[in-house]
Amino acid sequence: MKENILVIGSSGQIGSELTLALRNIYGNDNVFATDIRESSKEITQSGPFHLLDVLDEKRLIHFVIRYKITQIYLLAAVLSGNAEKLPLQAWDINMKSLMNILDLSREVGIKKIFWPSSIAVFGITTPRVNTPQLTIMEPNTVYGISKLAGERWCEYYNNKYNLDIRSIRYPGLISYKTEAGGGTTDYAVEIFYSAIEKKSYECFLKPDTTLPMMFMPDAIRGTTELMEAEKSKIKVKSSYNLSGISFNPEELSNEIKKFIPEFKITYNPDFRQKIADSWPQSIDDSVAKNEWGWKSEYDLNKMTDIMLKEIKKKFESKV
Repeated sequence: MKENILVIGSSGQIGSELTLALRNIYGNDNVFATDIRESSKEITQSGPFHLLDVLDEKRLIHFVIRYKITQIYLLAAVLSGNAEKLPLQAWDINMKSLMNILDLSREVGIKKIFWPSSIAVFGITTPRVNTPQLTIMEPNTVYGISKLAGERWCEYYNNKYNLDIRSIRYPGLISYKTEAGGGTTDYAVEIFYSAIEKKSYECFLKPDTTLPMMFMPDAIRGTTELMEAEKSKIKVKSSYNLSGISFNPEELSNEIKKFIPEFKITYNPDFRQKIADSWPQSIDDSVAKNEWGWKSEYDLNKMTDIMLKEIKKKFESKV
């Protein structure tokens, strides 16, 4: 059967790369990219793109019916740092968008749904080293609270209505294609741009703040592998732990110095430090490995090398 894929949030960090990956799998014309703002030329010129607000219920359902959508990837969200500045607005956007998709999917019979969760669902009472799949979850941020609530709703709709909803608790994501977008782990993207442009970086986290991270190619591959896995293999109905690389700002800066010896880093922690201190340092993703064969491919050195080379190309292309 032909699959028609709807990506909501194609202009964001994940959406901009996941859309292209899905088009490689299902064909350009079968992946409908949407957002409330324009996406990149790569997105708009390689396949269908539409301006669409997931909070506009009537237009959303008309779109899904008109284009005979069979799968939905809901990537629209207000991230951790920005959510703390506008808590009620962030809660409304993050939760209402999910509920719109869940109800719509139940009504029209969407075959498969992807919704991203986050390590933000964990809190200061969670074991911070090798955080297990099932553990104490007491988030203390708006973003984390909304993601934990979303996980519970996903499991509820899975069990109550037999919807096939799949999810990943993403760690911090690092990409050279899209710049930082208001998250607590965004220093790990900003630092590369600053290292190339200024040979220095002022970090908003302390030097020893170890957090789980993942290079975007691993995240995209993990997402598509999860969605392609046989339904019988998907035992977790809330969201899967996924692990990539754990490091802190000092370790990352030392890695960058191997390529840019003159690079210097300073530290000026802000409100995001408190958020980071409530998150895990490393993730146990053995359940995802055992159930659908997940395995990360990138280490810190390999990722740093690629990030610096690709961002340098971006700067050179602008000259």
